[in-house]
Amino acid sequence: ELALALAVIINSFGVVLMLHSGAGISAISSVPYAFSEVIPKVSLGTWTYIFQGLLVLSLMILRKKFVPQYLFSFVVGFIFSELLDVHKMWIDMPTDLGWCVLYFVVSYFLLCVGIALSNRCKLPIIPTDLFPRELSEIINVSYSKVKIIFDVTCLAVTAGMTLIFLGRLDGLGIGTVLAA
Repeated sequence: ELALALAVIINSFGVVLMLHSGAGISAISSVPYAFSEVIPKVSLGTWTYIFQGLLVLSLMILRKKFVPQYLFSFVVGFIFSELLDVHKMWIDMPTDLGWCVLYFVVSYFLLCVGIALSNRCKLPIIPTDLFPRELSEIINVSYSKVKIIFDVTCLAVTAGMTLIFLGRLDGLGIGTVLAA
């Protein structure tokens, strides 16, 4: 569906633009971002699909069966991941404060539009969105509780990794808070 394709393109560009603004990254993208900073020989996009693959695999292990819809979700996530790297290659814009504020505002708007498109299209969502929804069903805990715990865990892993390995908190900021 066209809406899904647009959502994946818009969301991947929005994530990279928010990173470029210096305002942080969304909770669900923060773990792959931390890995890409700690082990920079592997790109953000590659770490993203590795992370998403592990999420899909863990859901199938918890369900004790192969779920074809999860595979479709992974394919969508893989395309999203590859687009992260594509956008990172061509984005080379000024980083003055005024520009960074503009990048943040535009990225926030793009992410809102992209998420709205994703929610409307009824097609596979990326694994980082699928995981808390499916996990809440598997363990019979409300989605909101699982989502909050998942996001906080992602942020804690990111904070811990970047503080321990880089000596600074990296990838988290006002954009992270607003993207939640």
